[in-house]
Amino acid sequence: MSNDKETSRSDAILVIGGGISGLTVAVEATEVGHPVFLIERQASLGGRVAQMNKYFPKLCPPVCGLEINYQRIRKNADKIKTLTLAEVEKVSGKVGAFDVTVKTHPRYVNERCTACGDCVSVCPVERPNAFNYGMDKTKAIYRPYDMAYPARYAIDMGVCAGSGCAKCVQACKYNAIELDMAPQNVRLNVGAIVVATGWEPKDAAAMENLGFGKCANVITNVMMERLAAPSGPTGGKILRPSDGKPVRTAVFVQCAGSRDENHLPYCSAVCCLASLKQATYLREQNPEATAHVFYIDLRATGTYEDFLVRTQGDANIVVKKGKVAKVQENPETKDLVVEVEDILGGGKLRMNADLVVLATGVVPSQKTCPLPFEIRCDEYGFCAAGDQPPGVIAAGTAKAPSDVATAIQDATGAALKAIQCVRQ
Repeated sequence: MSNDKETSRSDAILVIGGGISGLTVAVEATEVGHPVFLIERQASLGGRVAQMNKYFPKLCPPVCGLEINYQRIRKNADKIKTLTLAEVEKVSGKVGAFDVTVKTHPRYVNERCTACGDCVSVCPVERPNAFNYGMDKTKAIYRPYDMAYPARYAIDMGVCAGSGCAKCVQACKYNAIELDMAPQNVRLNVGAIVVATGWEPKDAAAMENLGFGKCANVITNVMMERLAAPSGPTGGKILRPSDGKPVRTAVFVQCAGSRDENHLPYCSAVCCLASLKQATYLREQNPEATAHVFYIDLRATGTYEDFLVRTQGDANIVVKKGKVAKVQENPETKDLVVEVEDILGGGKLRMNADLVVLATGVVPSQKTCPLPFEIRCDEYGFCAAGDQPPGVIAAGTAKAPSDVATAIQDATGAALKAIQCVRQ
């Protein structure tokens, strides 16, 4: 492992997490003159927002908002140092003088890459596409998504044969592929640290009664976003995974693992609106399709209540208070049978569906991938708001489940707090 020393002034800010919150903190702090180190453990920036089809409040695709932020990073490239495939290994010091060690993992593709794609066409190895939640495949050398930043390919050495193949090396006319690239340790000196590590979806397989992993046509809400996205595995067509047929009847299961003492005891706040939004995806594609949304309680605060009312006005979107107890599959047709406890009407309902979408909850990333320094968290693993060590600030969904607009607002506030820390 090689070592590289980075030095900076004490007014530099470290941002951990390159999703929408981390991006917001980075560009806001940089544009008022502060150097920023932006650390992301994936091969590209964008986080969960990059994987969405549309997001509130305007129901627009993420391409626009992300590209604006990427342009702001490019314009301030002299002040923002972006490290992808990177993770913080050690932090010492105090506010105004943190000493941070970051480990960067090799991407095996250097900065000469033009993203021409010649390497992909000759690569003989495929891998599940994590960006599309495994619903399709990429080659071992891959670009995380179409507008990924940085706009470079990366190699998954977990499946690549390395020098035993090297077809990509031969195909690259820019000498951009380095199969012997090694990890590095980078030392940073910063005045403040912003934790914008985001969230992970709850493991749906843990709810055995809901059929994920056992029934081919049971998917999660994050997978539904990719199915509906034009850049997704089906080109934006909402099709059954088992046979590629258009979906006529879909059931959206709210609180799949949330508000459950056996899984996530808290409400993840954004799932109700997400499912209603996804029901409109289905209706826009197929005017004859029907969506059934079964919920415990509906959350649509503030201006989002207008969206709820508008959605409930669609006769083919049935929003019903009920708890889904079981999902089973017809082994021959792969059709689904859904059993629901009818909370208001009493008794049980049984209905057939082409597709079931589980609204799995929001799990803070620092719970599944802890950071190596003191962070004060609540009982669920979210960063405690306003109760962090001096110089450490949490932002966005690292603090609590939130929609994109709220996360951006919170990240803007976190940028201001970080600036105040380094200017004291």
